[in-house]
Amino acid sequence: MLKSLWTGASGMNAQMHKMDNIADNLANVNTNGYKKGNVSFADLVYQQKDETNMPVSYARLVPSYGSGVKVSSVTKVFLQGNLNETGRSLDLAIEGKGFFAVKLPGGEMGYTRDGSFNVDSDGRLVNNFGLYLNDDIEVPEDAAKLRITPQGIVSAIDNQGNEEEIGNMNLYKVKNLAGLKAVGRNLYQTTEASGAAEEASPGEEVGYLRQGFLESSNVDLAEEMVNMISAQRAYEISSRTVKTADEMWGIANNIRR
Repeated sequence: MLKSLWTGASGMNAQMHKMDNIADNLANVNTNGYKKGNVSFADLVYQQKDETNMPVSYARLVPSYGSGVKVSSVTKVFLQGNLNETGRSLDLAIEGKGFFAVKLPGGEMGYTRDGSFNVDSDGRLVNNFGLYLNDDIEVPEDAAKLRITPQGIVSAIDNQGNEEEIGNMNLYKVKNLAGLKAVGRNLYQTTEASGAAEEASPGEEVGYLRQGFLESSNVDLAEEMVNMISAQRAYEISSRTVKTADEMWGIANNIRR
């Protein structure tokens, strides 16, 4: 009966993690460039016991008893989100697998798919959190707007229509997307599992830039609602297992009296 309690409790704990992940996905359904999380489960160790309830080797044909379930991984699903037109010259979407790179306060690099940028008082491109884009692009004071080609060439246009090329906007790629670590604020950092980020000019390898567009979240609201209902039902079933085991313990204790 102790095993029944543990099995039910492990199921409840696993479904709580799934519900937390679903809540994160739903909270970011309108976040630019957000990639939904996916929770995977794995069975805990199985045991084989004979009629005396003693463990036996796997060579004998006896029933196997599971010990419960655990969360094996929580990974991001890096599928392309829809591209929504905004008409704003500092809104950029990546049509491909690349990332923008921004400089974090501690000097590290952060990587994001959110291409909503602004120009600060020094003429530098920053994201919505004030983090600098990792490119040596300085926007002239007299610039009325920017033109950014799909290949990342950045030009400033003044009020008279004069155009001046001021730099190139590069993208970054990693070998193993599943190895990226989410660090909040819609940012990722590289790990040993992901490999180091490699800088590349926009193109077929990392994707092209689309000026005046933003990539939407790839969270499917209907899918998440279905997942939530499924997780709630699985949690309820696991809790019934715990309740039944507890009732059996109560019956056993009453027999002893």
